[in-house]
Amino acid sequence: MESSPARTPQALVVGGGISGLLSARELATAGYQVTVLEEGSAWGGCVGSHTVAGLTLDSGAESFATRSDAVASLAAGLGLDGSIVAPRPGGAWVQLPEGARELPKTGVLGIPANPWDPEVRRSLGLAGALRATLDRFLPAAVGTSADVTSVSALVRARMGRRVLQRLVAPVVGGVHSADPGLLDVDMVAPGLRAGVRREGSLAAAVAAQRRGRAGAPAKAGSAVAGLSGGMHTLVEALVADLAGKGVDLRSNTRAETAARTSGGWRVTAGGQGYDAALLVVATDGPAAVDLLAPSVPGIAGKKPEAGPDIRLVTLVVDNPELDGRPRGTGVLVAPQTPGIQAKALTHATGKWDWLGDAAGPGRHVLRLSYGRADGERRGPEPATDDELLAAALADASALLQVPLDRSQVADWDVVRWRGSLPFAAVGHRARVAAIREACAAEGALAVVGGWVAGNGLAAVVSDTRTQLQQLLA
Repeated sequence: MESSPARTPQALVVGGGISGLLSARELATAGYQVTVLEEGSAWGGCVGSHTVAGLTLDSGAESFATRSDAVASLAAGLGLDGSIVAPRPGGAWVQLPEGARELPKTGVLGIPANPWDPEVRRSLGLAGALRATLDRFLPAAVGTSADVTSVSALVRARMGRRVLQRLVAPVVGGVHSADPGLLDVDMVAPGLRAGVRREGSLAAAVAAQRRGRAGAPAKAGSAVAGLSGGMHTLVEALVADLAGKGVDLRSNTRAETAARTSGGWRVTAGGQGYDAALLVVATDGPAAVDLLAPSVPGIAGKKPEAGPDIRLVTLVVDNPELDGRPRGTGVLVAPQTPGIQAKALTHATGKWDWLGDAAGPGRHVLRLSYGRADGERRGPEPATDDELLAAALADASALLQVPLDRSQVADWDVVRWRGSLPFAAVGHRARVAAIREACAAEGALAVVGGWVAGNGLAAVVSDTRTQLQQLLA
């Protein structure tokens, strides 16, 4: 009598962002029949696209960190290795109350590796550079001995207030949309406190993190890279790869419940039940805890805070004065700077050669971001599209020192990311560890995404692969 063929094991992924798509790829490669459930209509999460003035642009993430090869390796595996590009040299600026300064190119989160680098010295002044230099003489325990601490507490203790306010706060605000006093340093800069204890100072720890794999110093401006055509091309390649692997991609399908079964997990979505041997939850933190808490009692009470609501205003303007890239690749804004409502401006055509070529001479793409979680309440921010357009034109004019008005705008768009950016409040790393421990105890379950991995594509890709390897072991 012939035996029946073994049934292909089923796996289910809830969430169609980068972490969900990558999880599906890992599972399909391991031989599982995979279904992905995505609540929205688009794939990729915060890596999206939109069309403005005939240009297809990134509507979310537009670069990735290069201190690891996680994203570059993924891109190569999808046939995009030839599309990896570095930004134009020159770097970004920081807008301080007294004016703009070039942003140091050899820091981590704005923390300088050398307080006496000319760019650092110009931003800090003599007194600020002297205070930052005390870092090398302080005991390694200063700022590193508490169980948990904020970015602000570590920087202030070791390098002082001016480094915090004039370098770190603008970078953290631009990258994480939050006050550094609210963020867990071990979550947003993993290994930095351990580096202080190992290297003896915060500056030395930053320098060690900046060094490449072979021990050579990283080139100035090499901290990020992008993809020719935009980061959204990574999502398109992932989706095409998954379709080729037979993955069932279901958009507009919201997961409602998740329950443990004798054979794995059952998830209900849209009145339909999905059974799988393995479950990966790749949603944002609050949604993940809401979905799993009834079946994983150990995560009850550990629901993370939602991230800040971010508004990105993209302007496509015709102004030849911007051909000279007056502020390099863009400007980060110190929170105490009066008269500026944006937290950052990216001169996208000044940053990426491929986009400058696509736009043509005299036409420029500017992207301004609004919204952050602050330790102190700020004034009212622009909310409606018209208010955001007016604010963006005023802010861009002030930041770039080039007058811009509505008559120069070829097209514009507003993209809103509501709670999508992970918010790693102080103590978040410990909560994440407890949540993952409880989920692992249930078995056949992994939780991935920016809220558990840390902000940025490099962190998300690396962590997702690690979690899937453990799940499949």
